[in-house]
Parts: sequence; C-alpha cells; structure tokens
Amino acid sequence: MRASLLFALFLPLLLAAPIGSALADRAALPEVADRMVEQGDALAAAYDPSDGFATSDGFSDLYFDVFEGGGLEAAIGSRDAGRKAEIESYFSRIIGASAKGAAEPEIAEGWRKLRQALIEERALYAALPASSWLSTGIQAFLLLLREGVEALLVVGALIAYVQRAGGGRAMPMLYGGIVAALVASLVTAVFVRASVAGLDGRALEAVEGITMLLAAAVLLYVGHWMLARREAERWQGYIRRKVDAAVETGSGLALAAAVFLAVYREGAETVLFYHALIADAQGSEGAAVLGFLAAAVVLAALFMAVRTLGLRLPLKPFFTLTAVLLLGLAFIFVGKGIVELQVIRWIPTTAVPGMPQLPWIGVFPTVEGLAAQAAFVLIAGFGLLLPRPHGRPA
Repeated sequence: MRASLLFALFLPLLLAAPIGSALADRAALPEVADRMVEQGDALAAAYDPSDGFATSDGFSDLYFDVFEGGGLEAAIGSRDAGRKAEIESYFSRIIGASAKGAAEPEIAEGWRKLRQALIEERALYAALPASSWLSTGIQAFLLLLREGVEALLVVGALIAYVQRAGGGRAMPMLYGGIVAALVASLVTAVFVRASVAGLDGRALEAVEGITMLLAAAVLLYVGHWMLARREAERWQGYIRRKVDAAVETGSGLALAAAVFLAVYREGAETVLFYHALIADAQGSEGAAVLGFLAAAVVLAALFMAVRTLGLRLPLKPFFTLTAVLLLGLAFIFVGKGIVELQVIRWIPTTAVPGMPQLPWIGVFPTVEGLAAQAAFVLIAGFGLLLPRPHGRPA
C-alpha cells in the first residue's frame, strides 16, 4: 500500500505539467525542424576553424533556443528517450568540435548526421495523424513506465535491502528521499518551463548532468558497501545489529541520497515530457491521466515484486545481484551525465570516428565519455578485487 501511495505522488506532477510556458503543438514541430535545418546549414557553411567559438555558440543557441525552446526536444523525448539522447549527442559533438577549431570535414560530417536526424524527425511529425484518445493514453502509459523503471529498480532494491538487513530506522529516510525527489522534480520543471531565458535551459542540462554523475558516485559507494557485506550467514547477524547504527554514521544517508538522486533524475524530465504530451493531447487529457494512473499501478506492482524477491532470495545472491544492478545503472548514468555537460561545454567533446552510439547503455562515441566510463569500471573492479574481511566483521 505504501508503495502505491508513493508512486501515486507522481500524479500531482502530471497535473501540474501544463504550468509554465506553452510548448509548440505537434503541428508546429515540422516547422521547428525546418528552421533548425536552415540555421544549421548556414552555421556549417560559415564555419571558420580560426573562429570556431562563433559556430559553437550558434549550434548551442540552436539547441537551447530552437530544439529545446521550440518543444521538439520534449516531443521526441516523450516518444523515444533513446532518440532524444542520440540527437543530444550529435549536438554535443558538433558544439565541442567547433569550439576546438576542428577541421572543416569533421564539422561537415557532424552536421550531416545531425541534419539527417532532424529531417527524419520532421518527416515523422509531418506524417503523424492527430492524437486520438487511445494513442494519448498509450503514450502516457508507456512514458511513465519507461521513465520510472530505472528509479524503481534502485528504490525497490534498496528498500528490500534495508528490510532484509533489519534496518527499520532507515526506512523513513528512504521514503523521505523519494518524496523530496518528487517535490524537487516538480519545482525544477515548473521553474524551467515558467521562464523564458535561454540560460535556464542550460541550467537544467547542468543540473541533469551533475545529478547523474552524483547518482553514479553514490551508487558506486552503495554497491561496494553491499558487496563487502554479502558473505551470507557470517554477515547476516552483523548487518542486522549494525544497520540501524549505520543511519547515524552516514550509511543511511548514502542510501537515502541514492534514492533521491535516482528519482530526481527521472522526475523532472518526466514532468517536461508529460508537458509535451498534454500540449498535443487536443481534448484527450483524460486519456493521459488514465494512462499515467495505469502505469503507476504497474510500477507499484513491479516495486512490490522487486521487494518481495529481495526478501526471499538467499542473502549472498541478493546482495550480489543488488550491487551489480546498482553498479550497472551507475555506468549508464556516467555516460549520460557526461553528454549533458558536453552540450553546455563544461566538458570538451572529442569524437571517436566510426564507433556507434548505444544510448540504452549510456555509451556515446566521445573520448571523454568513454574515458569516464573506463575509469568507473576500473574503480568498480578495484573495489571488487579488494580482499574481504575475515573473522569478526569490522
């Protein structure tokens, strides 16, 4: 019951989504794509390696003022998060390459890929029929289900862990982290959409990127913390005696932080995606609400299944699987977080020619992103190789 109530807290986020500046409806999206292609053609044609920052600034403005400001980013994200990440990665590479004064062929190739993606999106939205009651409901259902699964896996695994370990005093902190993340998501989304300044789009990218990297760091810590305590019965009594004390010494705060960051990184984006969906609903807002509620029920059921499975698995496999899950999600967060910060040029972008991008596992073909993920793997692997304590647990 508590899980159902917590996921139902997403409902105010959905109902509040229309707050703020109106997004372009779907009929206007082909025009937005056309404008992007026209401006991008001019920027690519005028590129001068000796003044690369002018082109970099131009593509940055194109991303925030037209792609994001015109509603195309949110519309694509509400339909296909992987496609949104792919286009965002194309932008980050051309913004970063031009800022470094890359050779003209590299800029031309980067724009060719981005331009083709925009033309494909333009054709898709030009051909789509008006939203029906059924299609709106299905989109709303799939949207929350897609965006909620990652957060649910983290929340369900950690809550099952605390229950399994007998740390009852940590539970209010975990649920408090969820509620705080939902409120923070709503505040962030409303602030961004209520403002007209382009800087706020850049600020949101910065928040998303930093949140993902912080989440990766916290999940890395929590995953190793679990692995260090997976030695079956020898650890079980120790964990049950110590988890409550861990709340006071900081481990409980780390678990709550992991929950907060996992929910927050999904929540704000979900609000903005629903904003785009409702803007296009054309009288089918009720279907969006029903789709949302249906997905919330499914997520609540999945949450209960994850928690129940965690309570029934033998201790060592449960700790191991939970830790591996958290580390895997952290790996994805590192890759996606780097892309977010590359778009706003906080991190440089060096493309890796010929390498495909795999948004579903957070892999994008840039030296910086791959290096960050390689460093993460090394750190995670080093932690796995550390000797386990023997005798009395320390």
